[in-house]
Amino acid sequence: MIRNFLAGLFAMLIAFSAHAERIDIDNAELARLAVAGVPVIDVRTEAEWKDTGVVPGSKLITLFDAQGNADPAWLAKVKEVAKPGQPVIIICRSGARSKVASQMLEQQGGYQKVYNVRHGIRGWASEGRTMSPAATAVATCPAGTRC
Repeated sequence: MIRNFLAGLFAMLIAFSAHAERIDIDNAELARLAVAGVPVIDVRTEAEWKDTGVVPGSKLITLFDAQGNADPAWLAKVKEVAKPGQPVIIICRSGARSKVASQMLEQQGGYQKVYNVRHGIRGWASEGRTMSPAATAVATCPAGTRC
């Protein structure tokens, strides 16, 4: 009986320690983490990037197209930028798509620490924070790829 209890407790501890963290962050935390080298992945569409600009240094990997269809290769593209053992920041327009993307990284990708930018690029821009033109961000991707 005690052996079963301990086995169950051990299993719960392992499950708890393997649980991923999905953390909503504000813009100050986004800026701090980005400077520290945590990759920022912008999941919006190309038209949205061009319309507003992007957080400097962002990797541009669209999750949903303009019709709402998810890119089946999205997770593989993200893994080229950040491995599941690394923290990653996800941003979209308002925080809704990035929340879905964060959940996908945690549940399907095995990511242990995913930061979701609470108010998206709208919040970033409303605070007057630095933006880069999307063309500059796309140009920094390796030749022949879109990141």
